[in-house]
Amino acid sequence: MTYTRIATGDALTVLRRIPGVSLHSCVTSPPYWQVRDYGVDGQIGMEPTHQEYVERLCLVFDEVWRALRDDGTCWVVLGDTYSKNGGTAKSLALIPSRFAIAMTDRGWILRNAVIWHKPNVIPTSVKDRFTIDYEFIFFFTKQRTYYFDRQVEKSLCPGGKHVPKRPGSKGESVNRTINRTYFARNIVTGEFRNKRCVWTIPVARCMDPHFAVYPENLIETPIMAGCPEFGTVIDPFCGVGTTGIVCERLKRSFLGIELCAKYVEIAKKRIREARDAALSPPRRHSGYAIKQVKGAQS
Repeated sequence: MTYTRIATGDALTVLRRIPGVSLHSCVTSPPYWQVRDYGVDGQIGMEPTHQEYVERLCLVFDEVWRALRDDGTCWVVLGDTYSKNGGTAKSLALIPSRFAIAMTDRGWILRNAVIWHKPNVIPTSVKDRFTIDYEFIFFFTKQRTYYFDRQVEKSLCPGGKHVPKRPGSKGESVNRTINRTYFARNIVTGEFRNKRCVWTIPVARCMDPHFAVYPENLIETPIMAGCPEFGTVIDPFCGVGTTGIVCERLKRSFLGIELCAKYVEIAKKRIREARDAALSPPRRHSGYAIKQVKGAQS
């Protein structure tokens, strides 16, 4: 059996009430620095300096560390922003890098820095730099051994017996010197390989009044890889409940924390609708079943 619970309040305060070493995974995306004012007292993201912002985030993840099991995992989606004041105005603030370094300084092990490539990123009017179409997904653990269910993807270069020749230093064609097992090292079959660290996933659209909703399929992989079935995932910045929707579909329990009461009500509604859609029988049309995707919104 799984359960879903969402608490209204400050992430740090609520986390301190959660028993230690009790959760399997944390999957979240905190408010980005100096990007959006949600108009709620106590919010994270509007600190005057990036040092204060990173410190406040790390205090929250200190409590996540305490609440996670020793074999737990922590996944954080985080984007960068540009400095607006002082001598560093117009410079990237390097928030993701500063955060990752601060977390490792506190004892977290950074296993991967995944690139979320957004092919449908919203264009900007800026003309003196390139458009940013990616964010980071940091994969942290508490210790060197932890729960991890290996995920795979379709291979773009399946193994084979024939190794192509390459040009030599003088233009002549020479045989490659290559280990026979090279092509098979990261391949489960001839069609799949160990999942890579650049994930191309379109930006999601949400009809509810929240401007920073990540797509459901972005966090499917972290939840499946980092939390066992019927385990518990926490999202201390749950917004309108996207993490909870995916947990519902993947048979994981969910604990959400959100400072804005309006978003808590929206999250509960979205998760309830996702649960109802998953329980509804397939509709039939002209004698053929129309498959309903679990978690889909009408």
